[in-house]
Amino acid sequence: MDQRIGTRARAQWEKSEPVIRTLEACEDVLWLNPAYGQQTASFVSADDVADAEARLRRFAPYLVKAFPETRGSEGMIESPIYALPSFQKWLEQQEKMKAPGTFLMKADSELPISGSIKARGGIYEVLKTAEDLAIRTGRLSKNENYACLADPGFRAFFANYALAVGSTGNLGLSIGIVGARLGFQTTVHMSRDASAWKKRMLRKQGAQVKEYESDYSKAVQEGRKQARQDPHCHFIDDERSKDLFAGYATAGARLQRQLRESGVVVNGDHPLFVYLPCGVGGAPGGVTFGLKLVFGDAVHVFFVEPAHAPCFLLGLLTGLHDKVSVCDFGLDNRTVADGLAVPRPSAFAGKAVGSLISGCMTVKDSDLFRILKALKDTENHWIEPSAAAGFIGPKRLLGTKEGKRYLERHNLADKMDQAVHVFWATGGGMVPQKNRNAYYDQASRI
Repeated sequence: MDQRIGTRARAQWEKSEPVIRTLEACEDVLWLNPAYGQQTASFVSADDVADAEARLRRFAPYLVKAFPETRGSEGMIESPIYALPSFQKWLEQQEKMKAPGTFLMKADSELPISGSIKARGGIYEVLKTAEDLAIRTGRLSKNENYACLADPGFRAFFANYALAVGSTGNLGLSIGIVGARLGFQTTVHMSRDASAWKKRMLRKQGAQVKEYESDYSKAVQEGRKQARQDPHCHFIDDERSKDLFAGYATAGARLQRQLRESGVVVNGDHPLFVYLPCGVGGAPGGVTFGLKLVFGDAVHVFFVEPAHAPCFLLGLLTGLHDKVSVCDFGLDNRTVADGLAVPRPSAFAGKAVGSLISGCMTVKDSDLFRILKALKDTENHWIEPSAAAGFIGPKRLLGTKEGKRYLERHNLADKMDQAVHVFWATGGGMVPQKNRNAYYDQASRI
C-alpha cells in the first residue's frame, strides 16, 4: 500500500505536483510560490522587530566588554556588504549567460562572535533571556549601562539558570559561545551532521555538547524534552521561536542603511533579488520578514536548499509544513551543507513568510563546492559550503523558463539591467583553516 503523506498517497502528490518527481531525482529546481503576495499570518510585528533592535543597542556596551572583537562596530553585531564584479564575470563565462545588474554579498559569514547568520537571532535570544531574568529579579533596569552584565556577580547569578538548543552547528555556536560567556549552564544538542570542529569549539567555550546519531529533528526533539524537565532551563527553539525570528528580522533595516550608504537604489524600477540558504527556515524567514518591512514589493526573496534536503519547499508545496519530511519522498537528507541538512521545516516560519517568498530553488553539493572555490578565486572571500547555496540564484532566475516566467509576471524583464542581486553568505567565519583547505581541495577535484 502506498504511504500516506498528509491526506494523500505519495503517488497522488507526484501526479498533482509534477515538480515532486524532479525533487525526488535530486535535479535542479526553481519552484515559484503560488501563494506569493497573499495575506500572511502575523506572528511577528514591526514593533517586535523595533523592540529587538532597541534591545541589541542596550546590550552593545556589554558586547564590547565581553567580546572585544565587537569594539570596532561599537557592540553592534553586523556584517559588511561586498561588490562581486569578478564573480559576476565568472558566472557569465561559466554558465554562458548574461547576468545583468549589480552583484553584492551580504557577508554574515563575518558576523562577530560566531561567524554566521545565526549570530543575529541566536545571540539576540540569549541576550533577551538574560535581560528578562535580570530585570525580573531586580538586578537590572533598562536605563543602566549593560556592561555591568559582564561582572562576576552577574555570571554567578546566571549560573543558576540553563540554556539549551538543538542544532546542526551554527545556531549552537552562537548560543553556546554567548550563553557560556554570560555564565549560563549551556547545552547544545547536535545531530550527526554537525561538524566535529564545531563540537570541539563549543566544549572549549564551556558549553556542554550532547551528540545524536540521528538527524537535526531528533536533536531538537531531545533538547526540547530534556529542557522541559528543568524549570530553570530556557530552550531556544529554532523551529518555533518568535524571539529568534525577530532577531533575524533586524537585518532588513540594516541592509537598507548599508545599500543607501553605498549609493545603491532599490525601488520598483531597481528591483532587489535576495537569495537565502535555507535549512529549517527560521533564519531566512526572519530576514525575509525584515526585508519586506523596509523594501515591500521591490524585494524578491528566494530560498535555496540542498537537492537532498528541500524541506521548506516541500512544506510550502504540500501545505503540510512540519508534518512532511524529505524522507517521505525518498530523499536522504544527506548533504555537505551541514547547516541545511534538515528533514522537516519550521511550521512557524512557513506560516509566517509562506506568502512573502517568491519561490524556492535547489542546489547540488557539487555546485556548492564550485561556487565556494570560485568566490575564493575571484573575490578572495571565504564561505562554508552551506553559505554558497544562494549564489546559484541568478542561474535559476535568468536561465530557466520558470525564472523568466516570474520576471514576466511581475513586469521585471525590462528592469534587470538596474537590478541588484544580494547573496546572503550565511556562514564560514569560524571554520578552521585546516577545514577550509580541505573544502578547497575537494572543490578543486570537481
